[in-house]
Amino acid sequence: MDLKHQVETLMQGTEYGDNELKQAMADELLERLKEAEKEGRPLRVYCGYDPTSTDLHLGHTITMRKLRQFQDFGHHVIFLIGNYTSLIGDPSDKDKLRPILTEQQVLDNALTYAEQAYRVLEKDKTEVAYNAEWLSKLSFAQLIRLASNFTVQQFINRDNFKKRWENGDPVYLHETFYAIMQAYDAFQLRADCQVGGSDQLFNIITAGRKLMTALGGKPNIGIIMGILPGTDGEIRMSKSLGNHIPINTNAEDMFGKVMSIPDKAMSEYARLATRWYSEEVEAFEEGINSGKVHPRDAKMDLAQEIAEIFYGAEEAQAAKEAFINVFQQGNLPEEMEEHLLQPEQTVLDVLEVAGLAKSRGDGRRLIQQNGVKLDGETLSDPNEVLDREGVLQVGKRRFLKLVK
Repeated sequence: MDLKHQVETLMQGTEYGDNELKQAMADELLERLKEAEKEGRPLRVYCGYDPTSTDLHLGHTITMRKLRQFQDFGHHVIFLIGNYTSLIGDPSDKDKLRPILTEQQVLDNALTYAEQAYRVLEKDKTEVAYNAEWLSKLSFAQLIRLASNFTVQQFINRDNFKKRWENGDPVYLHETFYAIMQAYDAFQLRADCQVGGSDQLFNIITAGRKLMTALGGKPNIGIIMGILPGTDGEIRMSKSLGNHIPINTNAEDMFGKVMSIPDKAMSEYARLATRWYSEEVEAFEEGINSGKVHPRDAKMDLAQEIAEIFYGAEEAQAAKEAFINVFQQGNLPEEMEEHLLQPEQTVLDVLEVAGLAKSRGDGRRLIQQNGVKLDGETLSDPNEVLDREGVLQVGKRRFLKLVK
């Protein structure tokens, strides 16, 4: 693939909030690719991941998908685990102070990160690094010299800090260190490019490029990715909001959750969460917009592609067939979990015990919204005693076989 086409593909899904900045990064990327080609070397590309939890969802993998594109073009990818930056916590997308993790919590979480990442990245082509290797060795004098490149105003003018400042909420001094530490990561890794979400714009473009230049290096090129919305199609994907698509699940669940996204979010998912090149994404969008492809069929192609990335072609195809069997042809799934009915057990009891409702209040809401059925019959009384066998359906995709 020629270099201009590489740039077009690598800039796919990026979001800078400023067209001039986006074009400047694209132009710099093309020039850096030309330089690297003359020097006979690959670009050094990295993205940092702070192990603040154990499980990743599809939103976390958007930057990994971009790293994989760089790998496919033959570039050197570094998967940086922020085992030192995690001790502070990135304030970029937070309107309040993030809790500080202990070293043991960070290490426990880090053990799972790389293995989950290998579902997207090629393991034998990925360098894994830990930023404690250099950040833990910085002296207080060195930190002061690094900090002297920035003004207080630069940090206070950040949207999240500004909001807290205006609300009278505390902004702690240690939170400003995060951007400096991340910028120093880029310098230490001699990065040509750094991939990150749009919430990282300040850390990568402002802090990273400024510090790398000040330390005598070439400024890295920021590949700033858009933020994947959750299954509601509105708010960024988040486990706490319940609109996430987990990675540690199965192909059927992932396929079904992608099928649940609103039609308006399909293009965003196609640009951010698939292996498709720009022309394939354009063809996908054109098919929907022209009416040549039914949105349902387009969404099934999208769901199959995403499931295939994580679970392989065979499981993704089986997930598609299972979905068609249940939701288009009206058949029941071949395999269902079973629940042994207990005496005097109500509908609400079963929903709670079987984990089909987060709480009794959630169970009542599901019943009130006509979202609970037994053998196709809508159940309206949460206190109705379930004393017969059958298939309990909650929503469109969850089934439970009741046995006595």
